[in-house]
Amino acid sequence: MGYLSGKTVLVTGASSGIGLATALAFAREGARVAVCARREDKLQPLAAELTKAGAPAVHTFVLDVRNRAAVEETLAALPDDWKEIDVLVNNAGLSRGLNKLYEDDPENWEEMIDTNVKGLLYVTRAVVPGMVARNRGHVINLGSTAAYITYANGGVYCATKAAEKSISEGLKIDLMGTAVRVTSVDPGMVETAFSEVRFRGDTERAAKVYQNITPLQPEDIADTIVWTASRPAHVNIHTVVITTIDQANSTVFNRHS
Repeated sequence: MGYLSGKTVLVTGASSGIGLATALAFAREGARVAVCARREDKLQPLAAELTKAGAPAVHTFVLDVRNRAAVEETLAALPDDWKEIDVLVNNAGLSRGLNKLYEDDPENWEEMIDTNVKGLLYVTRAVVPGMVARNRGHVINLGSTAAYITYANGGVYCATKAAEKSISEGLKIDLMGTAVRVTSVDPGMVETAFSEVRFRGDTERAAKVYQNITPLQPEDIADTIVWTASRPAHVNIHTVVITTIDQANSTVFNRHS
């Protein structure tokens, strides 16, 4: 066990995909892992899985990051031995729809903005003051290559990830003079339930996203997140952009024939 052994890590949106892989990766490093998600049934099996992976302590709780009051109340009410969070992984996020902006359902916008931007802010606001008071900590935000190039029919999702990029940069500036670190990990195409969520359960359409391409896996992103968190305390990795070898950016892909 190394730098992360015994550290307290909070991962939001941890019930599947990148969040779950990240929680498991921290557990393997000997970290104490707190995980939250919206659905209790998804969280129930996690405690045993994380303990088996090596976490010396696990705490699971239900939280919808879109609900500011719930975020404030739930994080303030964490058990005393879970209040001092060393690493916050703001992973909760989603995309809804792939439509022309002027034809899209505004409910899609609400869900993306409330989760990807406001939820990120709510959790950060609840956790970071404690990090500042202790003069240690690390905030790792999940961004996207979508922050860098806007693609057709994805304007609002891309905007939320551009916002995450700006929020991460602004938070780092605001934390100057403290030892609290901030990192944005910005993946490209990762094979998770992301596309299935975007297309509201249309598995056939979701499968086409990854057709004839070798996508990243959640474990690839988790490995990167743990790497950024395990650098020496004086080292801050500001941004990591990570894609499959078959992706150059949000619009350029190599699809195998």
